[in-house]
Amino acid sequence: MTKIVNSWNDFDPLKHVIVGRADHSCVPPEEPATSEKVPIDSPMRGMWGPRPLETVEKANAQLDNLARVLEERGVKVDRPSPLQWNQPVITPDFRTGSMMTCMPPRDTLLTIGNEIIEAAMSFRCRYWEYLAFRPLLSQYFNEDPEFLWSQAPRPRLSDKSYKHNYYDERISLEERLVRTANKDFVTTEEEILFDAADVLRLGKDLFIQHGLTTNRKAMEWFKRKYPDFRIHAVNFPGDPYPIHIDATFVPLRPGLIINNPHRKLPEAQRKIFEKNDWQIVDAAMPAHKEPPPLCYSSVWLSMNCLVLDHKTVIVEASETNQLEQMDKLGMNVIPIHFRDAYAFGGGLHCSTADVYREGTCLDYFPNQDFEDVTRV
Repeated sequence: MTKIVNSWNDFDPLKHVIVGRADHSCVPPEEPATSEKVPIDSPMRGMWGPRPLETVEKANAQLDNLARVLEERGVKVDRPSPLQWNQPVITPDFRTGSMMTCMPPRDTLLTIGNEIIEAAMSFRCRYWEYLAFRPLLSQYFNEDPEFLWSQAPRPRLSDKSYKHNYYDERISLEERLVRTANKDFVTTEEEILFDAADVLRLGKDLFIQHGLTTNRKAMEWFKRKYPDFRIHAVNFPGDPYPIHIDATFVPLRPGLIINNPHRKLPEAQRKIFEKNDWQIVDAAMPAHKEPPPLCYSSVWLSMNCLVLDHKTVIVEASETNQLEQMDKLGMNVIPIHFRDAYAFGGGLHCSTADVYREGTCLDYFPNQDFEDVTRV
């Protein structure tokens, strides 16, 4: 029996990771959660069904290459067991035409210490996504006597969980930004809702993005589940579609974070970082003007990097500005091609989930002698 699961942050030395797969992936049909995520002018509006096989094969080739690069650096890599995603999701509360993918395990699985939590996701199409990772979690449970396997309270995702007609096609980008700045999102507080990728783990402190996929009730759940941790709510008013923190606010090592310059952390919420000598640097501009075809995500996947240790980071090879910035920040950069995988759920960080990083639970924010406006 050995210790398999351990991870307290995104920058300590990575030793074991899950890398997603693109097999059988679908563009899901519109539903209350996804319709608010797809920009009005996106060609994906109204499109759904199995993704073209050629794109699946290209994505899998790049995911397989990421796995090889990690293994060559001594990282153990596990892979999920894809479902046939082109099946309807039917529950007592809703029906939707298909599922989605298991390419981005970072959305589904949250590792905190020796525990992996299956998230309470807000997309109906992702209701069964955790099943693709069940064989791995079962294996970890059998082999690691200290591993805690948890599932957040399963949401019903009934109509009560969403504000219907939250955006209509006539609403302007400026009006969207006003709503996000006012913390007015499509999800209600009916039940606990969160994607794992909205949770930034920094030792004893969890910074959780309040946005389209994670609500305040989820933060209250974390607060009660981890009474010895400090839970902080953060939001980024410059983002009209605030989903997942890892293309907005990315720690590279203790004391250093890159922040999307179009989605800055509000001044009042920066105090906890400033008072504890953390540097927040504007991320470099993306090298691309548009995301790849059939991609939900923004061009800011440029900063969705995978940190291997305090000095080493993997960055998408065509993101020349981000590569240069990482070098200037003292990081050893490993460029790999990954844009063909973007459309399936995100970038390099999204496509992975930590199983084991060296290190323990440290207190990176010992100075709490100020009003913390981020506290839930």
